[in-house]
Parts: sequence; C-alpha cells; structure tokens
Amino acid sequence: MKKKLNKNFWKNKKVFITGINGFVGSNLAKELLKNGAEVVGLIRNKNRKTLLFAENLNKKITLIDGDVENKKILKRVFIEENIDICFHLAAQVEVGLAQKYPYLTWETNIKGTYTFFEAIRENGKKVKSIIVASSDKAYGEYPIKKMPYKENYELKPIYPYDVSKACADLIAKSYSQELFKLPIAITRFSNIYGPGQANFSALIPDCFQSLIKKTKFILRGNGEHKRDFLYIKDVINLYLQISQSLYLEPNKISGEVFNAGSNRGHKVKDIVKMIFEIGNKKKNLRSIFKNSKFKKTKGEIKSQYMDYKKVNKFFGWRPTFKMDRGLRETYDWYKKYISKIT
Repeated sequence: MKKKLNKNFWKNKKVFITGINGFVGSNLAKELLKNGAEVVGLIRNKNRKTLLFAENLNKKITLIDGDVENKKILKRVFIEENIDICFHLAAQVEVGLAQKYPYLTWETNIKGTYTFFEAIRENGKKVKSIIVASSDKAYGEYPIKKMPYKENYELKPIYPYDVSKACADLIAKSYSQELFKLPIAITRFSNIYGPGQANFSALIPDCFQSLIKKTKFILRGNGEHKRDFLYIKDVINLYLQISQSLYLEPNKISGEVFNAGSNRGHKVKDIVKMIFEIGNKKKNLRSIFKNSKFKKTKGEIKSQYMDYKKVNKFFGWRPTFKMDRGLRETYDWYKKYISKIT
C-alpha cells in the first residue's frame, strides 16, 4: 500500500541541497518550496540556463557560492543556517568527462562526499535526515541474467565515474554506522530524465535538442546498450518520502540503501525511436541507425536496470509515469525551454 506523503511535514524545515543548480537539485528545490520548506543551496557555478534560474527559483532560496570540497564553506552553512535535512546531490555526472579527467571527477564525487560528512560531524551531528545520491553505475557490470540490480549486490565498478559513485556510496555507509551514527539513507537510482535536464550530453536531452533545432543526431554507440529510466516527478516524490521517513524513524531507515528504477531495461535505440516518433520525425531514424550500426563505445556498461521491490516494501512507491507519457511531457518542456535560450 502506497504511503501518502505528508506535505505539511516540510513547512519551515531548513533543507540544504548540494548541487542545487543541477537537474535533480533544482526540481527538488521547486517541490520543497511548494511544500513550505526553507531551502539553502550550494552552487558552484551560476549557469543561468538552468531550471533554477529559468523559473526564478533562485530568488526564493538562499544560495551559497562554493565547491563541495570546501569544508570551511560547508561548516559555515551548518553553523549559520541550522539545517534540519540534507540532500547531497553535488557530483560530476558526465561519464565521458570522467574518462578524460578522472582526477576532477574523483575530487568532486569522492572528496566532496567525505568533506560534506565531516562538516556535519564536526558541527555536532544536528542534522536529522541526510539523503545521498549514489547511482546504478556503482554496481558495475553484471550479466543480463542478474538484472535487475538488487541492493544486496556487491559493488564492483571499474570505470572512473562508476568507481567515484561506489566510493561515495561506501563513505556514506561508513558515516551511518556505529562509529559516527549519522542519519543517512543512500539512493541508487537509474537514469533520470524530464523537464529541467539541461545537460545536452545526456541521451534524452540530446535527442530532443536535435529534434527541435533540426540538427543531425549522432548516437555514441550502436544503440544496443540497455538502460533504465525514471521520470523526474517520480524521483522527487521518492526523495521526499525517504527523507521524511528517515527524519521520523531514523532507527528504521538510517544506513539503508534504496534502488529505484522501472524493473526493466530499454535499448538506447528504442528510446531514440520513441522520441523521434513523438516529434513526428520517424523518417530520420533510418539514417541515424545506419550511421551507428557498427559503432562501439568504451568504458560503458552494456546493460543496467533496477529493482524497486525494497522501496515498494518500505514506502509503497512504484514509478507512476510510463515512458511515453514522461517523454511527451519532457518534449513539451524542451520546446519552450530551447526557444527561450536560443
């Protein structure tokens, strides 16, 4: 049975989001503001072509300039802002960039994570709920017969981005255990898509941009890789449920890991097909797939999708947006957004 989210819970709660100018962070801030929370966000660069600035959310929250690796800034936030709840979302998320510059990725994703926790610990552990965004990539590669990933699977990544998320995941786990006892829940979600995703190196935004701008779309690989996708509204709903439960029942939730996905994988080329059909450009698909047929990618896992039985058991959660519906809503958003920024 699905647990109903108590939106009154968030009224006047002080919530700190690292990575607030990102896709998930800005959508989370938007929903928290609707529910009456006081939002504080760490922002590294003021890229104004994001949901945070496009919808003037930045004017309704307290923005702190700085890197997540800067403990001095983080400690000041926890001392001055009296934070109740945290969402640690800040990360270098581009897989290709991680392959070229692993050091920068590890600085942000690994050092940034232990710096974040040390700032909380040194401030006297006053925060009541901490959600850490890990990733399905943390698991590494498993054979297709082992899919979907389950929370008890060993983390065995080998590629730079994947390793960075597994390290952050384990650091969070350490801070939640008997030595430090911070109230932490770790989330390992599949690929997230939807309105507000302005990283056009990602598959779905890249597809929509090509469709709307009428430019040539180029697949990185042959389209045979399988990926799992979650719509942003489902993700935000789950983040709020986990965080609220952790705040109210720390002994039950702290230290737990939660997967979320659709329990099925989609071939990348099938997602591309869906998007171009939604945009009435099905005729473009033949040349796209012809040009990508023999392409191979390096440093990427072949098949990934997630089991959501545990979050369903704990919170009654399951994804409510089917892929077609989510993509259509996303297309409508991109048409407005792209015309506004170009």
